[in-house]
Amino acid sequence: MSCNAAAQSIGVCYGQVANNLPPAQKVIDMIQQNIIEKVRIFNPDQATLNAIRGSNISLVIGVPNEDIQSIANDAASANNWVQNNILKYSKDVNFKYIAVGNEINPSYDPTSKFVLPAMQNIYTALASANLQIQIKISTAIHMPLLGISYPPSAGAFSLSTIPYITPIVQFLVKTGAPLLANVYPYYSYIGDPKNIPLDYALFKQQGNNEVGYQNLFDAQLDSVYAALEKVGGSDVKIVVSESGWPSAGGYSATTENALTYYTNLINHVNTGNGTPMRPSQAIETYLFAMFDENQKPGAEIEHHFGLFNPDTSPKYILSFNKIK
Repeated sequence: MSCNAAAQSIGVCYGQVANNLPPAQKVIDMIQQNIIEKVRIFNPDQATLNAIRGSNISLVIGVPNEDIQSIANDAASANNWVQNNILKYSKDVNFKYIAVGNEINPSYDPTSKFVLPAMQNIYTALASANLQIQIKISTAIHMPLLGISYPPSAGAFSLSTIPYITPIVQFLVKTGAPLLANVYPYYSYIGDPKNIPLDYALFKQQGNNEVGYQNLFDAQLDSVYAALEKVGGSDVKIVVSESGWPSAGGYSATTENALTYYTNLINHVNTGNGTPMRPSQAIETYLFAMFDENQKPGAEIEHHFGLFNPDTSPKYILSFNKIK
């Protein structure tokens, strides 16, 4: 695979839940200087959209969870969202996906019942501008939606998730859109460190597991593919909308481990070899995240996923666009 083709598989998540980050234009300049061609943002930040104008960056833009209900309940709200955040910029910004919600879990989040109607209303609004082929609409899920993840071939959504995810998958099939999935070997590893070797999570173990997987990332990704097949999504591609490793704040969260993970993940994705279940299919992957975010809610570990420091210096020396 050429460097140029490989570069198209790696993107970065640009979260902004912090009070010490550089201006958006400076961040977009950094992204271009590092030859990163894909960016995911989690809300339609106007400063970021303006900074991306005229660049070669392809963009994943998020509909925040708190906006989904109004968009689902009111077509005019969906039209306004698309007008203000997509059509206003579409001549100068290369929108690739709209992620309607992030990590919504139907087991406890009432917003879940609004996700599909919001996706449908945004699709209709895009179609009125003839952009429904160019810009795909999806939602970003996380691994807890699976009831079974091992062995990967047995992957299945939990019983409580199936009524939520099945019609979403049908929508993805109908519109030719991928499913966005946040895949974090780190969390699986710290949940069962006795049975999951650290080297397996860091792409350093060369096998030695009975199902023949060389790393936990591929095993997790294939478990989602297996789950998709069971709900009618055998032709749906998965885009890894987040993956990362923290450098501090928790168990095995060190700068050394994080550097190893990011380096090996980039190398793995850039080979273009795919996974055992989807060999030779490029794994479009967005690294989480551009910066440490000091105002993120939750555990301390949530503050330490950055690839760069807020002063724009790199936390790690990484090559995003080629295999080391």
